[in-house]
Amino acid sequence: MRRRDSGEPGETIIFEQISLEFMADLKVYNSLTRQKEVFVPLIPGRVGMYVCGPTVSGESHLGHARPFITFDVVYRYLMHLGYAVRYVRNITDAGHFEEEGREAEDKISKKAVLEKLQPMELVQKYTNLFHWAMRRFGNLDPSIEPTATGHIVEQIDMIEQIISAGYAYVVNGSVYFDVEKYNAYYKEQGQPYGILSGRILEDLEESGRDLDNQDEKRNKVDFALWKSAPPEHIMRWSSPWGEGFPGWHIECSAMSTKYLGGRFDIHGGGMDLQFPHHECEIAQSTVCNHELPARYWIHNNMITINGRKMGKSYNNVIKLTELFSGNHPLLEQAYSPMTIRFFILQTHYRSTLDFGNEALKAADKGLRRLWEAYDVLKRLPVFTGTGTSDLDTKVGGLLDGMDEFMNDDLNTAKVLANLFELVPVINGIRDRHIGAGTLNADTHGRLQRYFKAYLEDIFGLQDEKTGNNQVLDGVLELLIELRKEARTKKDYATSDKIRNQLLELGVLLKDEKDGSVSITFS
Repeated sequence: MRRRDSGEPGETIIFEQISLEFMADLKVYNSLTRQKEVFVPLIPGRVGMYVCGPTVSGESHLGHARPFITFDVVYRYLMHLGYAVRYVRNITDAGHFEEEGREAEDKISKKAVLEKLQPMELVQKYTNLFHWAMRRFGNLDPSIEPTATGHIVEQIDMIEQIISAGYAYVVNGSVYFDVEKYNAYYKEQGQPYGILSGRILEDLEESGRDLDNQDEKRNKVDFALWKSAPPEHIMRWSSPWGEGFPGWHIECSAMSTKYLGGRFDIHGGGMDLQFPHHECEIAQSTVCNHELPARYWIHNNMITINGRKMGKSYNNVIKLTELFSGNHPLLEQAYSPMTIRFFILQTHYRSTLDFGNEALKAADKGLRRLWEAYDVLKRLPVFTGTGTSDLDTKVGGLLDGMDEFMNDDLNTAKVLANLFELVPVINGIRDRHIGAGTLNADTHGRLQRYFKAYLEDIFGLQDEKTGNNQVLDGVLELLIELRKEARTKKDYATSDKIRNQLLELGVLLKDEKDGSVSITFS
């Protein structure tokens, strides 16, 4: 076994290494080559993985749950195989303006004005909510979680390198990447702009819309590396080109290079980021580092709701707090974080996942059935027999299949199918309803190890009976945060309401002089 500190105080996650012989057989679908490839890291035994994190201009929603759960499982599985993994997941807390919209505006600044908060106050609020949701889902903390605002210097340095190389130009204090010039050279090297998404530059130029500040650009497809900040713009930094803020794409190139190097193993994210975000990352990083940034590009597919794409225009965006509380018109009930996690893992990460109440209810029942069998398995006595029966052969085949499915592009859906096939076997042994008898000691021990390894260590599922205290702690944590925000806004009516209703439930909140809150349970 190998231990890894999870990042939570006093907590250690233990990964059972079952199948090291399968390490070399892991295959992943590489979006760059559009085929499955055997995973071979740059440094034997070590993996560098960068995943695009949230833009903290608002509360995380259902669409955010899938990529972060997906790559948490990738992270866990790589460690299960014995790799030492450096997992970098960023926080976008500045500079994410609408490259494809009519206005080039910073989402953070705009939302801060609407909520009457300082930008970094708003960033902290939604970063806290994001971390709260990730803990509810049982996600491990990444190894490093850098922020865009914490790496302005690195972004400016990278932009200067791109300008020096001749692939960017300055106009009125803004800096734009020259896509045509990049494509003219790198297309000859077999690396055109569009290599990841499959888009052709000439088609993009013909179909491109007129965007804000289009007259500043040499071509419609050029994208901003740095934007000049108008006087009313709140978030701004000094740069060689004047005061402004970074573009969306440059932050990930700068942070992945700093923490993983110019060339690393895996770059992950949602399929919606392939273009333009990841395509632009490739161009920027290639100019600076003279090679493609990542060897394997892994993208999860989207979540739809009742067959329709999730979007504000359809009024079907469900925030994670709404999922957990059931407080949304499209929800028939509240759904626990583990139910949502299990629901996501029931479908292969590259397939579209349709969200609906019936599917969530079925996932809830399925998870409970699986966990009840796991509880039974943990209580079964270890058998001393050594002979091999038909039942041993059947169980051994199902367990072998689980390794094969995970090594075939991380097929969690098929692994869960095998686990469900083992449920009646486990219940049958308990009730002595299987004619072939019990399992021998080796098969029995292996069955227990595999259930623990896949359910807990790799899939990150938790027994919600024992996890209820964690959920309640999270709810209390959220209420305290909401009360703090109310007090900051001088909304004392809401602040007092939260404190008084908690007091009725036996929870006393006391505001300390240093700004902290002490909790007493009566």
